[in-house]
Parts: sequence; C-alpha cells; structure tokens
Amino acid sequence: MKDRIAVGLIGFGTVGSGVAKVLTTNAGVIRQRLGVPLALVKVADLDLTTDRGITLPPGILTANAREVINNPAIDIVIELIGGYDPAKRFLLEAMAQGKHVVTANKALLAVHGEELFEAATRAGVDIGFEASVCGGVPVLRALTEGLAANRLLSLYGIVNGTSNYILTKMTEAGRPFDEVLKEAQKAGYAEADPTFDVQGIDAAHKLAILMNLAFGTPVNFKDVYVEGITSIAPLDIAYATEFGYTIKLLAIAKLHEGEKSGRAPAELEARVHPTMIASDSPIARVGGAYNAIQVTGDAVGDIMLYGKGAGSFPTASAVVSDVIDIARNILKGTVRRVPPCAFQPDQRRPLRIRPIAEISSLYYLRFMVLDRPGVLSQLSGVLGKHDISISSVLQRGRKEGQTVPVVLTTHMAVERNVQAALREIAALPFVSAPTTLIRIEGEDR
Repeated sequence: MKDRIAVGLIGFGTVGSGVAKVLTTNAGVIRQRLGVPLALVKVADLDLTTDRGITLPPGILTANAREVINNPAIDIVIELIGGYDPAKRFLLEAMAQGKHVVTANKALLAVHGEELFEAATRAGVDIGFEASVCGGVPVLRALTEGLAANRLLSLYGIVNGTSNYILTKMTEAGRPFDEVLKEAQKAGYAEADPTFDVQGIDAAHKLAILMNLAFGTPVNFKDVYVEGITSIAPLDIAYATEFGYTIKLLAIAKLHEGEKSGRAPAELEARVHPTMIASDSPIARVGGAYNAIQVTGDAVGDIMLYGKGAGSFPTASAVVSDVIDIARNILKGTVRRVPPCAFQPDQRRPLRIRPIAEISSLYYLRFMVLDRPGVLSQLSGVLGKHDISISSVLQRGRKEGQTVPVVLTTHMAVERNVQAALREIAALPFVSAPTTLIRIEGEDR
C-alpha cells in the first residue's frame, strides 16, 4: 500500500493558493479520512514572486508546468489556470502519462469536455471536476452519486454569483445596472471585464456540465440559449415585486418525455436568462454572491443545494474533495468507480435540445406606449391573435399624449407566438420603444 498520495498543481492563483492552504491546514483531518497523507510535491505557475499568503518548502515552486506533468512520483495533477489552451493540452498530456486529473475549468469542460472524458477513458484514469460548478457546493457529486437512483426531471438555479450579487443590490436599492456593476467591481465581486458573468456565458458553461451529468447526454455550450442581465431595469424589478416576483438569472434545464409510456426521453430544454420567480420561493431568497440549485427527481422530489459559489476556499474545498476521492480509488487499486459523466459511456445518448422558439412559458411584458384611448385593447387584440392569454395588467401614471408603461403577465404561451406578436406590436404607431420581455418560472396563476 502506498504511504502517501503525491499531488502536483498547475496554477497558483486565487484558487490554487487556496488548495495549497487547505492541503496544509487540514492535513490532519485529510489523513484521518484517507489513511495516508496527501503530499503537494510540485506547484507550477508563471508568477513566482507574488505573495500568496503561504510559504512552500524549497524546490516545490516552478515556472515549468512540465515539471509537474512529467514527474513520475506524482499521482494526481490539478489544473487551475483556466481558459482553453494550454489548460487542455496540459490535462491531455497528464492523462496520457497515466496521471489522474482534477480541474475547476468550466469553460474548457463545457466546450471540450467530451474530448477530455474520452482521453480519460483511453488512459484508464479518473477526471474530477466538482469545483467547475457552484464552487464549494457539492452539486456534481449529488447528481452522480446521491441522486443516482432517480430519473432526473429538471434542474434550475443560480449558478453565477456575480450576476446574483448585482440583481440583489438592484432589487434592494432600486439602483440601475451600470451603477451596481461598478460597485461590484470595486468590491471584488465582478471582474474588470464582467462579460462572461453578466451576459450569462459563465452560467451557460455550468449548465452544459450539469445537464451532461443529470440527463446522460452530451451538451455543448453552443446548444444553450443565453441572455444576460444588462437590460434589466429598476422599473422592471419594481413591477416584478408588485406581481409577487423576484428577478434572478437562472440556468434552467427540463426533460421532456417521449410520446409513449416508458420510452426514453425525447428532448431537453437548456436556457439561461433573467427569470421572474415567486418571491416566497427558496431560490428567490438566495441573495448576494451565493449559489443555489434546485433538482427534481422522480423518486426524491425536489431538493435544493445552497452555498458559496466562488472564492478561494470554497472552490479549493471542492478541488481537494475530488483529490481525496481519486486518492481513495488509488489506495483500493480501483479506477473509474463512478463514470465521470454519471452514466456508463455506452448508455449516454444525444438528445435534441429544444430551440427557444419551441418552449412554453409564462411571460412578463412591458410596453412603452403613447397614452391614448384604445391602446390596451389593440395590444390585447394582437396577443389574442397569436394565442396569448393575458393573466394580469398594470397601467399607472396616465399622461395623455405622453409615453407610459403598460405592463402585463401572460398565461402559458409558446415563445414563437410571443415573439411574432411582439414583432407585430413593434410596428404599431403608438409604441415608442422595444418591448421588455422577461420569462416567468412557476405555475400558471
């Protein structure tokens, strides 16, 4: 039996330094759980001078990633540099040398995951990526192991802390997006370039990974419908509150069964966009930079996982949990005990991703119109022509001859019909601005 498990780390930034600190600070409890020490024997990073708040023993730090990949003593390689290249190349090289790998790289997995999983299969090694989604929240292990007895029916939640922080502040203070974004950047909750976060791209990367594990089908990031939060206005947040809703950027996946009872499911929904949800629902109460995922299984019903979705130590916690899991396999002389995508490779099958035009939803619509008689009846007439039924209407602050908002919510409608109606409404002479559309998740009222 091995007297230790040797670990190499590529990337010594925020998360990488967190991993080193967790391995050092919690070395005792890790050894108690594992039976042998986890030894960090090599750390590679291009920056060898910045103080990370931890002092490594002499000879461990290097600027050459190949000293990690080619080290015959290392059992597990951790990749924490992010991006596509050279991260993918390093992982492929490490696996080709028979090393198990752990990564937190959600963008790489969402775009090139299948290539990495196939490489792990060929090499007969494990690949862990718990830290790629929701930081320290063990949602991937819940999908692969805790919920393995279930046919999973849906999942949705808040998977990007930056956008949730911004929407929380906008809701609490009634302030505009641009102002809150600048504050979030100063506070360190948003990057200098926040595009991936506020445009929903980061959430879409994570949704692709979640769906792969939940439904046993390859899902590429390109197949996920994405909208960001940049167009959300305080006015819409105020109206949402009046209707009893809260606006969140949600990642949503739903399974649509086949036509015949017992037949394999036919299609999936995969979408990320601002969503109104009932203000008394658990997800609506998740504020700040926290993450939460609600999963529905046919046996377990609804469960929710909640916690810190980012940060040095929460993410490091997930990385080290993967390392410990793989180390247990090594010590028992086994490998790939749990398939990386939760389903056996020959049981995974491609499922059609339903285009956004085909989904059915409830809708919030805000029209900016000239205040004159007959406007509401004309709007409702166009909606009715496209099989869209109105659930409720708000119209305030009448100023005859001036522009005012007319706000309504709909009963369940098909996206294609809603978009066709909005195109027709945009051409009406009394409409003064593009219509704001926000989908509503929940039961038809």
